Amino acid sequence: MPMLDTRTDAGAGAASASPEFFARPVPRTFTAKDKLRILALTDRAAGSGDIGAILRREGVYSSTLCDWRRQRDAGAFDALTPVRRGPKPAEANPLAAKVALLQRSNADLTRRLARAETIVDVQKKVAALLGLTPDGGGL
Repeated sequence: MPMLDTRTDAGAGAASASPEFFARPVPRTFTAKDKLRILALTDRAAGSGDIGAILRREGVYSSTLCDWRRQRDAGAFDALTPVRRGPKPAEANPLAAKVALLQRSNADLTRRLARAETIVDVQKKVAALLGLTPDGGGL
């Protein structure tokens, strides 16, 4: 009597030439965001079995968690964050507001000085016309 294959085809939809071969399992991949999320969960876990429960729930080995921690400490996950393309905006100078205020103040004082010098010149000309001397003597 021929033997019947009662196994379910784990690779349903996979292109296989023979029913004896099953699709190869694909290893699970984690994004940098997922890794950081799992690391944050395990860092916050306080109880003795909490980390193990998180690892079982997420399907991660403790050795993988150690590798991710090393990568995080080395700054590898920061390099994976998306960066906006194009020219980078210039960093704002922390003293720019103070410089602008001082420039406005300087311009105002320059205008006031010019007015004061004009007034002094007019007073000198009036004094010269009236024959007044700078020592307070005169008419």
